Amino acid sequence: MNFTSPESLVFWTTLIFVVFFLLMRKFAWKPILGAVKGREDSINNALLAAENAKKEMQNLKSDNEKLLAEARAERDLMIKEAREIKEKMIADAKSEAQAQGEKMIEAAKASIESEKNAAMAELKNQVSSLSLEIAETLLKEELSNKEAQTKLVEKILGDAKLN
Repeated sequence: MNFTSPESLVFWTTLIFVVFFLLMRKFAWKPILGAVKGREDSINNALLAAENAKKEMQNLKSDNEKLLAEARAERDLMIKEAREIKEKMIADAKSEAQAQGEKMIEAAKASIESEKNAAMAELKNQVSSLSLEIAETLLKEELSNKEAQTKLVEKILGDAKLN
């Protein structure tokens, strides 16, 4: 047998391949398949974990959006209530200011009226005292003359009869 002929090389290559295949099958095939199976399981577990994480993230995102929407609604409600309180306070302050203004106007009117009445009374007193002084002065001059007194009495009697 010639070991260098092409037919013998094919024989020996096939024989070595078969022996190598049998040895690999007996000793290495199961660990390699086990490693591949383990890697496949590991990849599947990682994919499941990723899917679960994705679902969890979606749940958290939806919960987060709900909380955010609730917070916005609560904020809007608080702003609305604050505006209503502000408007009520402004309206109350306006009405109170208007009431106080009206009271002040009424007090001023009453004060003006009382001062007017006092001034009128003072004026009447001054006019009456001035009138009395004038009348007294005129009567003194008129009564100093007898003829003038008689004319005055007749005139007064004449006026009294007419009324």
